[in-house]
Amino acid sequence: MVYYGTLTLLRCYFQASFPRVTTTGYTEIEARERIESTSAVNLNVQYERFVPLNHNHHLCERVTINVSGSRFETQLRTLCTFPNTLLGDPRRRISYVCLLTVNKKNRYFDPHRNEYFFDRCRIAFEPILYYYQSNGKLRRPMNVPLDIFLEEIRFYQLGSLAIDKFKAEEGFAPRSKEAPLPKGDFQRKLWLLFEHPESSQGARVVAIISVIVIIVSIVIFCLETLPQFKHYKIFKIGNYTKVWEDDSPAMTEPFFIIESFCIIWFCLELLIRLCTCPSKAKFLKVILSSVTILSWKNIMNTIDVLSIIPFFMTLATALNEEPDQPMDIYSLHTEKTSSGTSLVILRVIRLVRVFRIFKLSRHSKGLQILGMTLKSSMRELALLMFFLLIGVILFSSAVYYAEAGHEKSNFKSIPDAFWWAVVTMTTVGYGDIVPLGFWGKMVGSLCAIAGVLTLALPVPVIVSNFNFFYNREMRSEDLETPINVRHVKSCPFLPSMINHSSLETSLASLSSENCSLIDCRLDNSVNKGNCDHIFKQNDLKLIQPKKNVS
Repeated sequence: MVYYGTLTLLRCYFQASFPRVTTTGYTEIEARERIESTSAVNLNVQYERFVPLNHNHHLCERVTINVSGSRFETQLRTLCTFPNTLLGDPRRRISYVCLLTVNKKNRYFDPHRNEYFFDRCRIAFEPILYYYQSNGKLRRPMNVPLDIFLEEIRFYQLGSLAIDKFKAEEGFAPRSKEAPLPKGDFQRKLWLLFEHPESSQGARVVAIISVIVIIVSIVIFCLETLPQFKHYKIFKIGNYTKVWEDDSPAMTEPFFIIESFCIIWFCLELLIRLCTCPSKAKFLKVILSSVTILSWKNIMNTIDVLSIIPFFMTLATALNEEPDQPMDIYSLHTEKTSSGTSLVILRVIRLVRVFRIFKLSRHSKGLQILGMTLKSSMRELALLMFFLLIGVILFSSAVYYAEAGHEKSNFKSIPDAFWWAVVTMTTVGYGDIVPLGFWGKMVGSLCAIAGVLTLALPVPVIVSNFNFFYNREMRSEDLETPINVRHVKSCPFLPSMINHSSLETSLASLSSENCSLIDCRLDNSVNKGNCDHIFKQNDLKLIQPKKNVS
């Protein structure tokens, strides 16, 4: 008793010493004096009346959300920021929360506690609630794994836009637009069979056959350059014999026959893609631009064309070649001079066959990642080449003048020293050209150290880009499929006071505005402890939309 009496005296003391300030800006004593003075003048006015503004007070109602024991409070106005989500749509709250529909699996509202209960990850709910409060900002907590947080986003139905935005902020590949497909069923099947290896088991078989054919063509391209497989032209004019290497293929050679079968497969692939593609005009435009090498928009179709052209040009050269005839020394010299240019062109054309190895990138995700890494690292690679060029010019000039007074100097000019500078800066060191004097060796040492530093600077950026694309591609497929987690379901039945049949028959005709009205009445009635008033048949009839009478 003494204790409570002391507290009462202290409270009276503080109230007397520090008068409270009212909402009008006056202290409590000043407000009373003003009211008394006003009432003395006008007896009808005894207090200041608060006039409310025209405002939707329903949206100011507070909602309690219980997530695995952690309670969160927010306003209905906050949840209505995104009306197409689980918490923001009044109709979904009705169908998921307080009414028994056909799907009797998830009941989230507890009328006795007047709160929504979710048996989900409590840590992941904080950024989801902040998503409503911040009008669309979604940040993943560091202690929540990506797949679990993505599953929570799907559960609360934040939408595909929020998922794509979240993946983009996490560094994952954006969702690619759906490629158009051919209209006919047969054309669609052929297109998927040759263009999308992951579409079916048959498409995987076609992809494996294509990879085998590409590997065989590359192996033949390498083996036919061995000395035991080469063939030569021998010219005999009297006592003079001339041997030329013949680059034209013989029609009866096994290598030419196998190469022909490979080209038949490549042409078949290209023709099927052309006949079954959704836009033939666009496909032909890409092929024509690939022939002139003016457009690289579709690099894969460009590689397909470049892998076929050398065979037909080589075949045309072999068919137009005249048979070997005896000739004199002057004719032999003229033939050698005239065929020199065409031989170089033929070898360059045959060299283009090596581009077939890039056809593997259509079936290899690793090569695609490498290509994206190089594409994103072009700025760093250009910077590396620029630094390397500066170093080559600087150290080649320095070593030339440092070795100028030496009798056995290997550096005849500054351009001759470029090769030495490049080999030294890249830490290869062939040893074909070396400085011999003291000052030349000093320049060589500085060149090697500068090369190590120049090469080491952009390498971490390139490695970081590779790791970024590798993790993005490897984990994007896993994030597309929901994780198989069996969450504990809430009780599918509400209290027995709800009339099941009346609720099920009344749901079909409710609009979003009427559902909002039910939700508002639900909150108000639960606060008053009267839930029966909401679910009566008469009340449901009152909130049903009126039918149009024709």
